[in-house]
Amino acid sequence: MRHVAPAPAEAIDAGPAVLRRWRPDDLDASCAAVFASLEHLRPWMPWALDFSRAAQAEFLVGSGRDWDARAGFNYAILVDGAIAGSAGLMARIGPGGLEIGYWVHPAYTRRGVATAAAAALTDQAFALPGIERVQIVHDELNEASGGIPRKLGFTEIERRPLDHKPLAGTGIGVVWEVTRAQWLGGASL
Repeated sequence: MRHVAPAPAEAIDAGPAVLRRWRPDDLDASCAAVFASLEHLRPWMPWALDFSRAAQAEFLVGSGRDWDARAGFNYAILVDGAIAGSAGLMARIGPGGLEIGYWVHPAYTRRGVATAAAAALTDQAFALPGIERVQIVHDELNEASGGIPRKLGFTEIERRPLDHKPLAGTGIGVVWEVTRAQWLGGASL
């Protein structure tokens, strides 16, 4: 029997939202949510500049591949059954760490949805063996995004150039981090 590395839960109750692993049959609803959010997303999310149904279909297929490879864990953020955004844990910061990314449909901003999603994903990350740190990275001008790690007790550890400069940003990323000891010691909500 082949050993499969652990993965986070496929569905997570995050208080004001439910996080559910993306599925290929989410294509229509996810496209509708992104298309309705493009004006809100384009200033900060480089992928939103040339968003298309085909790109979303590839994202959903890629999300399944990444999940199976344990390289990333992408979730639909659902509020009352409707797609309110996306959040994920990505294995792109080196051994022992995961990075959280998120976006929220403008109809659901300022309601604690992204903060709850990030808190739930941090809990899930630290439930995995070998994960000792979690990071959130955002452009220094994206103050709304920066409020989330601040509220959750993450610490700003550095500023560095981003891979892609967002339209509304400087291209300098603020890197926030929380360690397992900090989070499990009482930093969580």
